[in-house]
Amino acid sequence: MMKKMSAVILAVLGLSAAGLSAARNIVDIRETGAVGDGKTLCTAAIQKAIDRCAESGGGTVYFPPGRYLSGTVVLKSHVTLDLEESAMLLGSTRLEDYPALPSRIQSRTNRYAIRSLVYAEDLDGIAIVGRGTLDGNGSAFFDKSHDGNRPLLARVINCRDVLVENIRLQNAGFWNQHYLACRNVKLRGIRVWNHATYNVDGVDIDGCRDVIISDCTLDADDDALCLKSTLEQPCENILVSNCVISSHCNAIKMGTDSSSGFVNVTITNCAIVSPRDSKVIYGLQRGISGISLEIVDGGLMDRIVISNVTIDGVEVPIFVRLGNRGYGFIESAEKPKGDFPAGTLRNVLFSNIVATRAGKTGCSIVGIPGHPVENVTLSNVTIRGEGGGANDWSSAVVQEFPDKYPEGTMFGKLPAFGLYCRHVRGLTLSGVRLETDSPDGRHALVLDDVREAGISDLTCSYSPAAAALIKIAAGDNVMIRGCRPDGLRGVFLRLEGGETRGISLIGNDLRRVGKVCEFAAGVDSSALRTEGNLNK
Repeated sequence: MMKKMSAVILAVLGLSAAGLSAARNIVDIRETGAVGDGKTLCTAAIQKAIDRCAESGGGTVYFPPGRYLSGTVVLKSHVTLDLEESAMLLGSTRLEDYPALPSRIQSRTNRYAIRSLVYAEDLDGIAIVGRGTLDGNGSAFFDKSHDGNRPLLARVINCRDVLVENIRLQNAGFWNQHYLACRNVKLRGIRVWNHATYNVDGVDIDGCRDVIISDCTLDADDDALCLKSTLEQPCENILVSNCVISSHCNAIKMGTDSSSGFVNVTITNCAIVSPRDSKVIYGLQRGISGISLEIVDGGLMDRIVISNVTIDGVEVPIFVRLGNRGYGFIESAEKPKGDFPAGTLRNVLFSNIVATRAGKTGCSIVGIPGHPVENVTLSNVTIRGEGGGANDWSSAVVQEFPDKYPEGTMFGKLPAFGLYCRHVRGLTLSGVRLETDSPDGRHALVLDDVREAGISDLTCSYSPAAAALIKIAAGDNVMIRGCRPDGLRGVFLRLEGGETRGISLIGNDLRRVGKVCEFAAGVDSSALRTEGNLNK
């Protein structure tokens, strides 16, 4: 009976008997010879403590207050690194202290023997916890002669049941932490500061499944939170919540590498802010983008939900791009590029997004000819930019750039200050506000080769002598309803392209509009149907 009760108690606590036994096995790194003076190299002593725990079936390696200088340490299954609040695992400044450890898994991001401060591969039940700090001493590797060799803080490959909690991870020589082909990963309450050198991402999740990232503060010069897919398995079942994120490049990004793609991803209750306490190395001082969704190396992006997010100060709050660089799954360094098909980007929902102090560029949702972005919804989304765009920007020719590296600023200043959509099939805009702080001469919204679209309750800023509020070119089956433009003395809608057809204005209040629609040369008036609108 007692055995049964003990089993029940352990189950309620979330522990197995083996797990409880392992939790009691604590090795203080001072016992194995570590010295916390920040000068003595402690790699061997820390590794000895890890090995001792592993030999006992698992346990905790305890870091008391102090600065413990180290090169690469290799984690073992069922071992936890626990850093006291004033404890720091400090990376060595000597490259030779980071052996290049080859991985059995090859991908575009793992084709070199990457160096790292903490390394883990093919492990179960590992953790890095505590209120202490991992510091990579990354400024020692700023010289570009170190390219391909700069050490990450943490490299975790093909591991299961990974927990990183409450720790501070800062100043990596390269990416802060990279999780490749892992399953059941939890990053909770971590604080990332990565500005010591260039190409320094905050968190990279690559081909992982069942990942929860919550209550984190991420601040990086390069992409702060980046999902990648460089294996024959997608990033799948990812939940990001309650995070504060800053980057000089992209705060939240899916891509660039997207060989298998991203499926079932939810991002909610996050605040994205322009970097406040760092100077730019790459990107823009204010940050290039808030949220970037990119399929440019093949792969599938499907079932993406982004909700309850605030974005402040970045140049481009929202960027969605389907392109085709010709990359796919890379089996080896000898196969760097090939003839791979374009991927698929579909079923994306943005809801309850408020973006303020955006730059002049404008947001975009863009596919390529023959490969449209599919089924994108923006619901209750506010995008407020600084304005200042010239009227002639509205007629700028936007190049296709199908194989160009994707970036929110890749097309230059867009013809729309709010949202530019091209090569999209299935677009819904509901309760969208596109506004500027100062006058802007461009369109608020441009739809170019957009088919099967619904626009309702759209609110936009309008400047005197500006281009038409909405422009549709080569559009098909687009319905605009429930809009109430106020103070618009100019043109509400402009139609371009001889193939434009099936445009409907239904149930709009157009009494304050100077002109409802203007037709470019070659557009037949039958392309527009109006019904139930309030006119002058």
